[in-house]
Amino acid sequence: MTELSAPYAPDWVSPPGDTILDIIEERGWSQVELARRLGYTEKHVSQLVNGKVPLSDEAAMKLELVLGSNAGFWLAREAKYREHCARLEAERAHAEWVVWLDLLPLKALMAAGAIPKTTLLSKNKPGLVGACLRFFGVASPDEWRKHYGGMEVAYRRSRQDQSDVGAISAWLRMGEKQAEEADGPKYDKVKFENALKTIRSLTSDSPAVFEPRMRHLLHDAGVAFVLVPGIPGAHVSGVARWINPTRPLIQLSLYGKTNDKFWFTFFHEAAHILLHANSQAEKKSIFLDDPSAGQSDDSHEHEANEWAGDYLIARSFSAELASLKSRAAVIAFAQKMAIHPGIVVGRLQHDGIIPPSWLNDMKTSFCLEVAAHG
Repeated sequence: MTELSAPYAPDWVSPPGDTILDIIEERGWSQVELARRLGYTEKHVSQLVNGKVPLSDEAAMKLELVLGSNAGFWLAREAKYREHCARLEAERAHAEWVVWLDLLPLKALMAAGAIPKTTLLSKNKPGLVGACLRFFGVASPDEWRKHYGGMEVAYRRSRQDQSDVGAISAWLRMGEKQAEEADGPKYDKVKFENALKTIRSLTSDSPAVFEPRMRHLLHDAGVAFVLVPGIPGAHVSGVARWINPTRPLIQLSLYGKTNDKFWFTFFHEAAHILLHANSQAEKKSIFLDDPSAGQSDDSHEHEANEWAGDYLIARSFSAELASLKSRAAVIAFAQKMAIHPGIVVGRLQHDGIIPPSWLNDMKTSFCLEVAAHG
C-alpha cells in the first residue's frame, strides 16, 4: 500500500508580489513610487503585492512597461499562485469531507483499480477524498449526493437489500467510465434485435470466441456492453439503463456466474432495453438485477424474465423440456435448440424438473477478462 496525496503543489509557490518586491528593492523604489509609476493607488499596490487582489491583464501589461519581463510572465506567475491557493483550499475541504468515505466501498474500488491503493490511515484520507471525487466526476460530496443519491429514485430493484447507495453508485460509475471510453453510434433497435439472434448462437462457444464478437455486434447496434467486477454490498450482477437518450448500457458482473446465469442475465437486461424504453420517463429507469434474488413484485422484472426464458428456450418446447431426465437427453435437446447444455440444465433446475444438485458439471464457470478503470 502507498500513501495517497494530492497532486504535487510545492509549499514554496509565492505570489507575484514577492517578485515585484524583489525588483523594486533592487531599484531602491518604495511601494509609493511604484504606485505612481503604475498609475494605481497605494492601497491597490499594497493589495496586489500581498496577493489580496488578483493580478489582472491590465496590471500585467503595466508591470511589463514599468518593471520589465513580458505580460505573459506576470500572468503565468499569477495563475500558478492562484492554482496553488486553490489546491490548498481543496486540501482543507477534503480533510473536512473524510466522513463521506464511510459511505463508499473503498477496498473494492482499490481492488478494481478504480482508485489508487493506499492504507486507510487518517493522514491518507484527504487524498482518498480527492481520488474518489475524481473517480465519480463530481466536485464535492454534496454533488455526489445530488447526482448519485438522486439516481436512487430511478432504481428498479430486484431485491430489497439493494439499498447501499455507495456500493451501487460505485459499481454503476465503473460501468459508466468504461462506456465513456468506447463511444459508438446511436441505438438502432433493428440492429440490436439482429445482434441478439447472432449472440444466442454463440452460447456454446468459449468466452475467448464469443466475448469480442458480442462486443462488436452490440457496439454496431449502439448498445454499450461492459463487464465490471462485483462490488460487495451492491447485490447487483446486472443492470440495464440508458446513459443518454440515444445510448443504452448493459452492465454485467461475473459474481457467481456459471454460463446459464450469465446468459440468462444478459438476455434479461436485453429485454429491459427492448421492452421498457418506450418513453423518456422509462429511459430514466435503472434496472438493478440479481438472478439469485428470487421472485420480484415488479411487473417489468416479470416481463424481462419471461422474455429471456422464452428467447433461450421457447415455451412451445415446455413439454419436451419437462421430459428430459438424463444427461444424453439434455445434450440432444441442447443441440436441437443450438444452445449450450448448461443453459438447459439451469432451466431444468429453475423449473424444478431436476434437483439443483443434478448435472451441474455440464455448466461452465466463466472467467472473462474485465477492465480496471481509474
